[in-house]
Amino acid sequence: MKSFLNVLIDVASTPAILVALIAVLGLVLQKKSTSDIFRGGIKTFVGFLVVTAGAGVVQASLEPFGEMFKVAFNMQGVVPNNEAIVAIALTKFGTSTALIMLIGMIFNVLIARFTRFKYIYLTGHATLYMSCMIAVILSVTGFTTAPLILLGGLALGIVNTLSPAILQPFMKKITGNDTVALGHTGGVGYALSGLVGKLFGTKSKSTEDINFPKGLAFLRDSTVSITITMGIIYIIVALFTGSSYITENLSGGTNYLIYALQQAGTFAAGVFVILSGVRLILAEIVPAFKGISEKLVPNAKPALDCPIIFPYAPNAVLIGFFSSFAGGIVSMMIMIFSGGVIIIPGVVPHFFCGATAGVFGNSTGGLKGAIFGSFIQGILISFLPVLLMPVLGNLGFADSTFSDADYGIAGIFLGGLSSIGGKIAVIIGIMLVLAVMFVLTYMKKNKNTEVIK
Repeated sequence: MKSFLNVLIDVASTPAILVALIAVLGLVLQKKSTSDIFRGGIKTFVGFLVVTAGAGVVQASLEPFGEMFKVAFNMQGVVPNNEAIVAIALTKFGTSTALIMLIGMIFNVLIARFTRFKYIYLTGHATLYMSCMIAVILSVTGFTTAPLILLGGLALGIVNTLSPAILQPFMKKITGNDTVALGHTGGVGYALSGLVGKLFGTKSKSTEDINFPKGLAFLRDSTVSITITMGIIYIIVALFTGSSYITENLSGGTNYLIYALQQAGTFAAGVFVILSGVRLILAEIVPAFKGISEKLVPNAKPALDCPIIFPYAPNAVLIGFFSSFAGGIVSMMIMIFSGGVIIIPGVVPHFFCGATAGVFGNSTGGLKGAIFGSFIQGILISFLPVLLMPVLGNLGFADSTFSDADYGIAGIFLGGLSSIGGKIAVIIGIMLVLAVMFVLTYMKKNKNTEVIK
């Protein structure tokens, strides 16, 4: 039984397999031919592997940049990194995390089926990380065994349904349709970026309409512009870090400036791979999901990982990254002068969350929306981890913590309820959120009925 459970967890936490199976199910429900089913499943599987490979390349190129930044400016503190904190937590909360994840996915489907929030969350690794955080907080609160698993699964199902829901109005503007949703743990930050963008209206030109002089027209190619921009940034940080540290600890003896340029090129290559994989996925998963929408969860939308929106505004991706990272640096300075916990800007979360926030801000406020929306998002994911750390028990004193906005909001909500009224308050709070979702569904049905009459 335990080995079977482990296989299910491996499938659920591997996006390529999970989404490929979902695509196959959708095609089967549409009674497609065997060849169409195989083609759709395999291309979706490969598409997610391409995106995962690209994300891995980007992350691998950003890790030495983060190390160089800390050394260059002599910074010490807590670095938000989801993979690091989850690796620590799973040693103690592995079983409860796995069970919460499975129950949470079931609740997600049930909530989508019976409420107006028709979103199926398909980002497996994000679901695993959120499950882990919920397991930690509920365990600290005092929940054990069945109550821990059921309540944690319900909380996860609610979070994974609501997060895509609050983002969908912005997703319609970004994609130009209502067929796909965003399933990522930075949801609150992206919505905030979109709202900040609205302050600038539509008067600010889009990041994709930036006019380059004729002699610099080559910069309109996103691969070229990303390589040049990141090359400049890497070289500046490398100069501050110094040749000796880089050659001895990072580059394996390669000249430190050559190494910096190589990492910049690697970063651009990773982004190029991500964009290619996203196009392949969207071409397969959206049509395949039609079968699930028609048979299992009417009008359901697949909520996919944040890179799916990168092709819609490649310039905003880079602008959002830099603006978010700038927000992280400003936040760090405030923390230094205030004498509290210092959150070192995590380059990886600031890239993925900042880039996504940039696209959201651009969709509502153009270039200014991308800059200021992602900057505010960068501040948000710098201060939320500080507020989250106390509710994580002993895990809150580790050298790393959860980074993205949804972890902070969900974790602070659950931890705050616990501090107010213990287990009873947590149960009541979760049930109230679920009740509100059903009330909103009922109100929408009545409104639709009145319109028909």
